[in-house]
Amino acid sequence: MSIPESLRYSEEHEWVAVAGAVATIGITDYAQEELGDIVFVELPAVGAALQRSQPLGVVESVKAVSDVYAPVAGTVIEVNDALADHPEIINEDPYGKGWMVRVTLADPHEVDGLMTAQQYGEFIAKEKA
Repeated sequence: MSIPESLRYSEEHEWVAVAGAVATIGITDYAQEELGDIVFVELPAVGAALQRSQPLGVVESVKAVSDVYAPVAGTVIEVNDALADHPEIINEDPYGKGWMVRVTLADPHEVDGLMTAQQYGEFIAKEKA
C-alpha cells in the first residue's frame, strides 16, 4: 500500500495535493483496495462549491457504494472526465491518473488540519486493529 509523503490525508481516506491555491483530490490507495474493483464514479460539476467533510461524489465498486468526502472547502475548477468511462483508473493509479477533482481552496490553511503520510499510516494501522 502506497502513502506518498507529499500529500495530506483525511480520516475518510481522501488525499490532497496542493499547488498554490489549487488542491487536487482523490481517494487513497488504501480506500481503493478496501473498495475492490471500482465500476462507477459520480463527480460534481465544474463550478460546484464543496464544503469540508461533506460528500463531493460517489464511488461504486463491486463490493459497495461509498460517498467521497471533500477534505477541504473550495470551488471545483476541473473534474477528471476520464473516470466516467474508465473508473478502474482509480484502482490502477489512485495518486496519479485516478485523481477526481481540482478545486480552488476557500482557505489554504484547512490543509494544515489534514494528516501527514506518517499520521495517515498510523491511522490505518489503528483502523485495521
